[in-house]
Amino acid sequence: MSALARIAVIGAGMMGHGIAQCFAAGGHDVAVFDAFQANLETLHARIRQNLRDLGEDAAAANCVRACDRLSDAVADADLVIEAAAEDLGVKQELFKTIEGLARSDTVLASNTSAIPISRIMEGLERRDRALGAHWWNPAFLIPLVEIVETRWTSPDVVARALALHRSAGKTPVHVRKDVPGFIGNRLQHALWREAIALVQNGVCDAETVDTCVKASFGRRLAVLGPLENADLVGTDLTAAIHKTLLVDLDRSAETQPYLLDLVASGRLGMKADQGFRSWTPEQKIDLQTRLIDHLKDARARD
Repeated sequence: MSALARIAVIGAGMMGHGIAQCFAAGGHDVAVFDAFQANLETLHARIRQNLRDLGEDAAAANCVRACDRLSDAVADADLVIEAAAEDLGVKQELFKTIEGLARSDTVLASNTSAIPISRIMEGLERRDRALGAHWWNPAFLIPLVEIVETRWTSPDVVARALALHRSAGKTPVHVRKDVPGFIGNRLQHALWREAIALVQNGVCDAETVDTCVKASFGRRLAVLGPLENADLVGTDLTAAIHKTLLVDLDRSAETQPYLLDLVASGRLGMKADQGFRSWTPEQKIDLQTRLIDHLKDARARD
């Protein structure tokens, strides 16, 4: 795969437009397909606004082509990235269709957050060219992309995917075993499970959980990963703490009752103004603004 490639992004929504933006800013030709015309109509405006907000050349959006037919987007692509609904059946059918439209050497990648890539790609005739490419939201601000290998994926395909994502300014990592949630979401949701258990068991309220993370180890995480931290304090101390702590951590194998009760009662988070915490319109805007500003500052430092 050449340094400048032809990329097809399937989906022009929240994730898809950000993925397209990154590849376009890297100089690649990008075609974007979406079944919803409204998403395509606003695609370039959203990308240009993001680029202006980052102080980058908005002309990069000119490298993006909106397609209202899937065949037009994937016909000559070197890499196809699917960013469709998080539904196994939808993704399986979509890739069966894409395989019949794309070149035989096109790399096929799913941006699923948690579904095992092997389940999505198991019906393909050429499974050796399929893998996962899990981007994080917002795609144009979070550097990580998890490149997920299945038991069928060719090493050359993995290498091509890693190199192409680096050329788009991303930080790709090689996930060598296809497990649900890959690496990042397994770590994130392990933390969330314990956080929910603390509230469910009356140890503290949700605001206290968030404060404890943000005002302690959360401050270090951008510089010091968990295993770096274990090495910093010493593996002997880590093991000693584990002897006391691990036996008492939550081991729920099913969704916790507290979370199910929130969903059942309509407390669906910020979109419903209530979830683990209550949210006013001003609080939502403030938090979202502070998050984007923080991510922009981190990107500038990088």
